[in-house]
Amino acid sequence: MLSASALLIALASPLQAQKSSKPLKVLLITGGCCHSYATQKNVIKKGLETRANVVVDQVHTDDSSNNPPLSIYRNPNYAKGYDVVVHDECAAGMADLSVLNGVLAPHRNGIPGVNLHCAMHSYRVGNHRMPAEPGTDDNLWFDYLGIQSSGHGPKEPIAISFTNTEHPITKTLEDWATIEEELYNNVQVFPTAKALAKGFQFQPKRSAKNGNVIAAKNDEAVVVWTNEYHGTRVFSTTIGHFDETVADERYLDLVTRGLLWSCNKLNDNYLK
Repeated sequence: MLSASALLIALASPLQAQKSSKPLKVLLITGGCCHSYATQKNVIKKGLETRANVVVDQVHTDDSSNNPPLSIYRNPNYAKGYDVVVHDECAAGMADLSVLNGVLAPHRNGIPGVNLHCAMHSYRVGNHRMPAEPGTDDNLWFDYLGIQSSGHGPKEPIAISFTNTEHPITKTLEDWATIEEELYNNVQVFPTAKALAKGFQFQPKRSAKNGNVIAAKNDEAVVVWTNEYHGTRVFSTTIGHFDETVADERYLDLVTRGLLWSCNKLNDNYLK
């Protein structure tokens, strides 16, 4: 009888541990230019909550400009009470240093960050097409991200290859190819960033906005990485333009694992 009881306790222990783990509080920020955030915000919320022991709250604006009036602006305490912030906004036109410092304040104070797709092209101060100097105002957002990106190529499929398969985020994931997507360039990859995956894209010959012809080429860039920012963990991926990609099980698995890693909770107590 004692042995049977001990066995039952042993079997129940992992389930009890999972139930007793307090859900992580996630703040998901969406809105701005060029993407269907009204749809994608709900896909991401459901995807995260289905895969992990998390509760996702949303800050969203339907404003589709490149300077969306997000309620987090000028509120350095916007992330109070949250375990992690997911930046999925597209605010390429927001260049106000006081706003940017407020957006970064929680991350400077230890709250992890997750950054998706157009977040990499947000909060750009100065000439973002030229390499910015670390530690300067022009590089504030890039210091946080770990990579500076200035633009992307045409919408064509991207082959994603995980270059660090031993990392906790990637060790259960497999290479895959997206539908038509945007390959964000790498102007700079800073020493604090650790690449996890590269994206490879064939870009056919096309006409530029100025009328010049851009020759066909094969392009590549880091598309998944981690960064250390003032001792805080940050996870980012530039993948995720179209609704179909955001809803892809492989994409949601990647983002979930990246988010849990950023909180140092990538374990069986938080994975469902």
